[in-house]
Amino acid sequence: MLSGIIIIALVIILVIGAGIALYAGYLIGTTRNKQQIAERLRVEKEASEQRLLELQLQQHEALHEAREESARFRAALERDNTERRTELQRQERRLQQKEETLERKIEGLEQRERKLSARERVLEQRSEELEVIKQGHLKELERIAQMSEEQAREVLLERIESRVRVEAARRIRMIEEQAREEADSRAREIITLAIQRCASDQVAEAVVSVVPLPNDEMKGRIIGREGRNIRALEAATGIDLIIDDTPEAVILSGFDPVRREVARLALTRLILDGRIHPARIEDVVAKARQEVDIIIREEGERAAMEANVHGLQPDLLKLLGRLHFRTSYGQNVLAHSVEVSILAGTIAHELGADVNICKTAALLHDIGKAIDQEVEGPHAIIGGEVARRFNKSPRVIHAMVAHHATESEPQSLEAAIVQAADAISAARPGARRETIDLYIKRLEALESIANSFTGVEKSFAIQAGREVRIIVKPEEIDEYSASQLASEIAHKIEESMDYPGQIKITVVRETRAVDFAR
Repeated sequence: MLSGIIIIALVIILVIGAGIALYAGYLIGTTRNKQQIAERLRVEKEASEQRLLELQLQQHEALHEAREESARFRAALERDNTERRTELQRQERRLQQKEETLERKIEGLEQRERKLSARERVLEQRSEELEVIKQGHLKELERIAQMSEEQAREVLLERIESRVRVEAARRIRMIEEQAREEADSRAREIITLAIQRCASDQVAEAVVSVVPLPNDEMKGRIIGREGRNIRALEAATGIDLIIDDTPEAVILSGFDPVRREVARLALTRLILDGRIHPARIEDVVAKARQEVDIIIREEGERAAMEANVHGLQPDLLKLLGRLHFRTSYGQNVLAHSVEVSILAGTIAHELGADVNICKTAALLHDIGKAIDQEVEGPHAIIGGEVARRFNKSPRVIHAMVAHHATESEPQSLEAAIVQAADAISAARPGARRETIDLYIKRLEALESIANSFTGVEKSFAIQAGREVRIIVKPEEIDEYSASQLASEIAHKIEESMDYPGQIKITVVRETRAVDFAR
């Protein structure tokens, strides 16, 4: 039992010792922690003091810089203010000088105004005096001249107008003569050069074709039994056959020159072959049509080559070749087109125009006549549509449409050249022929226009209508009015008539003095 108590006492002692040890360890650990914390606080305090010193130093430096910047800014403001004050003072002095100058000018103007007012009053007084003197002189002049002021003014104006009219007519005549001489010389040179490069034959118009026969018995074979052969030939060709009393000849009549040529070739071959019946007629007509197509193509190519115009489409060349069988007033249209193309090219070269456009438009200007029997409308408009269908340039189309100046006025130099070349080709002697009725009507129209003017005594159309001689009354038309009369007559002829080439107007004024010796 004692040992148990001892053990318990030992245990208690051990427990108390362990507790004391633990408390002692706690005290030691706590002491060490406090020392570490104190050391850390001391270090942080020293760092804070060092940071505080640095911040104080930075604050001092920033304050110093701010003071320096403020001083610089204050100095700059003072300089700026000084300059502004100086500028304002300078402007004030300048304005003051201007005000003084304006005041002096105003004073000068006021003095001038006072002088002008005084002078104006003097002038008004003198004007009134002059008006009184003028009225007195006018009354004295009216008394001496025995006419009023209005009458005198009219007489003076009439004399001035007459003098000016005479002077104007003299100057107009001089200018017209000078311009006419220069224009005639230049035009004559250009046209002569163009015509020298182009020589064409005279041809005769034909709307019928005559096929010679070996004998009159062939007429019966052509007619056939009950007229079947002639009906078959007319149906196949579209041409009328005229078989009359003309010996050894058959006449083919038709307005389509291509069909007439086909009928001529077919009938000639039938006559040579001797076999004439409907089946044979159809076969021969078909072959003749093929041959004519070949001729058309070859003629179109030949014309383009002769005119030196390239780049035309084959179908367009075929239309051009159809003109080989077409005539106009006795002139072959294809030959006329080639001639116009050569003339237009020469004139364009001399005047500096586009030669290619002129030659192309001139060669194709009558292309509408190839199909004008199939399409309604003027041949110039038809030709323009054909050229547009073949993608020709607008300048070429315009020159083609305007070559007669009836469908469209020429708006370019090339169009005017094509028109002039067409007129030259048509107006040359022997190129075309017109009926006697149209010829007489044109001469009568020329004389009628000339006789319609006041002062004309007689007029005569001569030189096949190329010149009009006009005899005037000398007591009504003076020397200068004659020139004006010729110009007016020419202008009226241009407005009211269509004619190839040009018409010369010659006014003849003759004064005769007659006396008798007794």
